[in-house]
Amino acid sequence: MKRTNKTLKDSAALRWLVLILISGLMFSTYWFQDFFSGLKGLMESQLGFSSEEFGRLIGFTTIANMFGMIIVGGIILDKWGVRIAGLMFGGLAALGGTIVALASAGFFGESHSTMLTMMIIGRIMFGSGLEVVCVVCTRTIVKWFKGYELALAMAINVGFGRLGTALGMALSVDIGKGFVTPAISFAATLIGLGILMFIIFIAFDIKLDRQVKVRNSANNIDPEEAEDFKLSDLVKLITNSSFLYITLLCVAFYAGVFPFIQYAPDLLVNKFGFSYNLPPGEGNIMLFGSATFGNTMVYIGLFIFGLAFSMIPSKRKTATGKLIAYLVIIAIFLAAIYSLKDTLAVWLKNGPKTASLIPLGTILFTPIFGNYVDKKGKAASLMILGSFLLIFAHISLSLFNSVILGYLGLISLGIAFSLVPAAMWPSVAKIVAENRLGTAYASMFTVQNWGLGLFFWGIGAVLDLTNKSNLEAIRAGEMMYDYTIPILMLVVCGIVSIYLAFLLKKADKRQNYGLELPSGQKPLEIIDDTK
Repeated sequence: MKRTNKTLKDSAALRWLVLILISGLMFSTYWFQDFFSGLKGLMESQLGFSSEEFGRLIGFTTIANMFGMIIVGGIILDKWGVRIAGLMFGGLAALGGTIVALASAGFFGESHSTMLTMMIIGRIMFGSGLEVVCVVCTRTIVKWFKGYELALAMAINVGFGRLGTALGMALSVDIGKGFVTPAISFAATLIGLGILMFIIFIAFDIKLDRQVKVRNSANNIDPEEAEDFKLSDLVKLITNSSFLYITLLCVAFYAGVFPFIQYAPDLLVNKFGFSYNLPPGEGNIMLFGSATFGNTMVYIGLFIFGLAFSMIPSKRKTATGKLIAYLVIIAIFLAAIYSLKDTLAVWLKNGPKTASLIPLGTILFTPIFGNYVDKKGKAASLMILGSFLLIFAHISLSLFNSVILGYLGLISLGIAFSLVPAAMWPSVAKIVAENRLGTAYASMFTVQNWGLGLFFWGIGAVLDLTNKSNLEAIRAGEMMYDYTIPILMLVVCGIVSIYLAFLLKKADKRQNYGLELPSGQKPLEIIDDTK
């Protein structure tokens, strides 16, 4: 009997186990990236930070990546593989998180300038590891899922990251019990746990490589040799019109989302009169005697609903079976929401909890959109739709004072934050050869970090500038920040994103990468267009 020479990645159960293991790093690093947003008010009152200093701390997270650190990481990834790159840069992120936690506790000195400086150093180290970790996770998914459920797997991995963001935003005040340092220490610890999960993944990845080597030898297949990085590879990337457009789209879109997330809880507190802390005895879901654990399960439950909605109906063979599956899942979802209506009513008056609607939307919708891209395609079209939603969201939250419109804006931003990544990252794998994906993703993240760094710091600086005459009264609690101009700036990001998405769709028709096609369906001809 002829042997099939199957490998670990041919097993659906093992593919998804690997996804969960590498998503631990994604979850923990995104938690640490965004959890400060729920602590802005406490950092001003306990650590004496201004809005500009808060923005500077967040903005410097990207500084090393602006000047090529992530390119170095991408080259290391392409040369030495996901295992070494993941350990190196995951460890760097963990070390940076530890320094931030120690600095906030006064370990390096209790003066304001020393504390801020050391926290910035820690964030720079963390940021240097964060972006390469994202590339490692994406590259690993391509390795294990190409030819299978690639877009869905990428979407779920992104969903784990958004789950980390949502929980970090919503629970950091609760975990820290009203103090900054315990919340930071908890976030840093999570990165260490993510590294332990990655170490477990390494055992599976080593075995997969051995199996692939044996299979190639048995079938007389020449393995794809890893080529040394050449400058011409980077030149070829940036002169490819499709890659150029999707890179610039990545910058414009994420500059309109990630910086906003850092300020969203404070915006809701200042503009709509929301609270930073839940009222005593209200709004907590107790589970096994723990409010934090109970509240966490709400977010995890939404993530599970998103997975169920995108995966279970697609396994039904008949249209009737699919419809019944959809109806059952929706009924259970609505029943769960209704059972939590009193708790959610309290949450929707709390800044950090309400702002977590943004990543909550991605938790629910990213797997759904990822599954849609796998089955139907239309990636470039979905990027255009997501950019329109981005514009609506920022106009709603900047020019109008309606709480209802504000909620709709946050939900729209969450949906946009699902649409674009679910379509963008699998599209890159169609445009770029697999053995250069590390360099490609790293190049995208490098350029993206320029936009993020500018807007992370810029929103805080513009916020202080536009409220300059009232800063003393604001910090004394007598007045509120006016966020109109800082948030209105982000509308420009949406306009630029739409333009670039249209250019990408047009370029794909010419170069024929098949961005509008389902996963696994190849176009008839690919045109090498570097003009």
